[in-house]
Amino acid sequence: MIGRISKRGFCSTSPPRPWLFVGLGNPGDKFNGTRHNVGFQMIDAFSKTIGIPVNTAHCKALFGQGLINGVPVFLAKPQTYMNLSGESLQSGPLAAYYKMPLNRIVVFHDDMTLPCSVLRLQSRGGHLCHNGLKSVIHHFRGNREFIRLRIGIGRPPGQMDPKAFLLQKFNTVARERLIFCPMSIKYMFSVEHLR
Repeated sequence: MIGRISKRGFCSTSPPRPWLFVGLGNPGDKFNGTRHNVGFQMIDAFSKTIGIPVNTAHCKALFGQGLINGVPVFLAKPQTYMNLSGESLQSGPLAAYYKMPLNRIVVFHDDMTLPCSVLRLQSRGGHLCHNGLKSVIHHFRGNREFIRLRIGIGRPPGQMDPKAFLLQKFNTVARERLIFCPMSIKYMFSVEHLR
């Protein structure tokens, strides 16, 4: 009887399912601290908060891996430039390599429709005219079932060109408001939420 029970899996526990967190941005010092790179900045803050360094080149991304209370966690910053972000996530590289279902992938990205430092966790959706998200959706063969953390960067003032606004660095006030984001992330992705 015991043999039959263990063969059915009643006595075994399945390993925790992994998560992949991806920050969208542009590589290079020229883009450090810009609004469009807030996805990278959030991955860096998350990395520091949970103690998982993102310093290995893997699948066209800077990559880190570790555990949060026994749950495998992967962090990635695609190095393909924003408009080609999906190339490191597509069915070939990261997602397929780690056999990640889309509902276990969280993409961090900037969002001009939200006020600065406002966070919105969304289980699915469109690309909101965001070229990085367009690339991710395209490389997931049109599937939009991945989770996004939308990070508010505010709207451009007056008649300012949105592209110029995206590539500007945050001013001091905006940077101070973003300091609270890592604590929000740690709460949102605490063990209770990660299962």
